[in-house]
Amino acid sequence: MTLKTEMKTRLASRQARLGTETAFETLAKARKLEAQGKHIIHLEIGEPDFDTPEHIRDAAKEALDNGFTHYGPSPGQMELRVAIAKHQSERQGYEISPERVIVTPGGKPVMFFTMMALIERGDEAIYPNPGFPIYESMIEYMGGTAVPVPLKEEFDFSLDVEQLRGLVTDATKLVVVNTPNNPCGSIIPRDDLQKIAEIAVERDLVVLSDEIYKDMYYDGDHDSITQFPDMIDRTIILDGFSKSYAMTGWRLGYGIFPEWLVEPVSRLMTNSVSCTSVFSQMAAIAALEGPQDSVSEMMEEFTARRDLVVEGLNSLPGVTCRVPRGAFYAFPNITGTGLSSKEFADRALSEAGVALLAGTAFGDYGDGYIRISFANSRENLREGIDRLRRMLVGE
Repeated sequence: MTLKTEMKTRLASRQARLGTETAFETLAKARKLEAQGKHIIHLEIGEPDFDTPEHIRDAAKEALDNGFTHYGPSPGQMELRVAIAKHQSERQGYEISPERVIVTPGGKPVMFFTMMALIERGDEAIYPNPGFPIYESMIEYMGGTAVPVPLKEEFDFSLDVEQLRGLVTDATKLVVVNTPNNPCGSIIPRDDLQKIAEIAVERDLVVLSDEIYKDMYYDGDHDSITQFPDMIDRTIILDGFSKSYAMTGWRLGYGIFPEWLVEPVSRLMTNSVSCTSVFSQMAAIAALEGPQDSVSEMMEEFTARRDLVVEGLNSLPGVTCRVPRGAFYAFPNITGTGLSSKEFADRALSEAGVALLAGTAFGDYGDGYIRISFANSRENLREGIDRLRRMLVGE
């Protein structure tokens, strides 16, 4: 046994339960191929390919010049918490107190802290599958049992509420909902959200509502499960700045917590990261209070790309693709190609130079699908589709 192998045996057993996010692994493989001179079209990473708007960048520079370079309160700068509360109150249609807002370095800590505060061995948590892989990872890491609710193509990749109801047991503590959804680009209809809310109240469940794509609808408006009776005090809203304002690298997210969770989660912030970058928080105020043109312009471009990608994917042999209703992902069915999700993704990268993700990167129910992020130029999207066509027909 080598020293390296011997030392690995000292890892805590819970490390074996910690998953990963395949998008970053695929990105690393793609970068390696690029370093060898191969041209890669990146359709794997879930981040807008737009620059952060200038007025937000300017606000960060001004904050640095004005001395916002020190520690701040663990729950976040009060100026930003007030701005978030105002923004969310206007969007949700009910009053939200700034005291319920906790600013985090990215959206993932809201998942982490919620599950750290709530989940322990013996607890069950229901999550969407296909879904963002960190849901399952963190539930299992905390010693809970991750219970998948399938998102089926025949339901337009929304969940079957009655199936969800049947998954709830006396051990269920948490339900995760995500609308619009990553990776499917689907939404949960308002009527179904109301039924999920009724189940949560009836069975005394907590809900983690991942609303990070709330500004990214192609038609209709965003509905939050917190808009239904008795849900405010049992729901955590996860949101942030990464998607709406093209600020992924800034690591700025936030949670709107029930009052009873604010103090425990604030302590988790203190114990883990102390606080979120203060000058970045001042820039986030500019994002919320400044012009919103960039958001609508980005969605206008994403609409054109969505239409291009869906049409192109449906023209490929053995591939069918539903029209995404939100976010910037397509989730085509590739079973007609005879390839598994992993085989398709591996061949796309190695043979076609197209980096995309196997549906199984988002859970077992993603088998038979791939995820394409259309956060790339129309020119590259057309070229990516053409490369996939050549791969499938053997040219």
